[in-house]
Amino acid sequence: MKSDWFNLHQIARNSFIATSTLYASTELNFDRRSFCFFAPDRSGFVVLKSEKEFNNALSKARDGSLPSVFYFTAAWCGPCRLIAPVMLELGKKYPHVTTYKVDIDEGGLSNALGKLNVSAVPTMQFFKGGVKKAELVGADVIKLRSIMEHLYK
Repeated sequence: MKSDWFNLHQIARNSFIATSTLYASTELNFDRRSFCFFAPDRSGFVVLKSEKEFNNALSKARDGSLPSVFYFTAAWCGPCRLIAPVMLELGKKYPHVTTYKVDIDEGGLSNALGKLNVSAVPTMQFFKGGVKKAELVGADVIKLRSIMEHLYK
């Protein structure tokens, strides 16, 4: 009798795990490069993957048509992963501000990084009215919230 109960328990447990895995794989995408989960089409980030995309975004930020935050990150960076949820939260709080996510290890972006003098990650650069108003290097959540509140409220 004990073995029947054990078998039934194992079948139920395995079914639950399989169902959970199936649900997670359809509801969430796992980005192995950045080691984080993200919901499809719910991310507030505009991901820049080429120098052309970066130059277009920078032009929009510098012509004053779009308040912007450039979020420079890397897959291997622990503080970047810690600050990412805060960046998403602030993106929802300030929907009129476009947040550009730039992976510094992405091929073809080395010239772009030199244009804005990015030398460490995470780095956030804040543009408003066509001018870079602030820069934050590191994962200082309090300072990040303060800058966003001051510039974009």
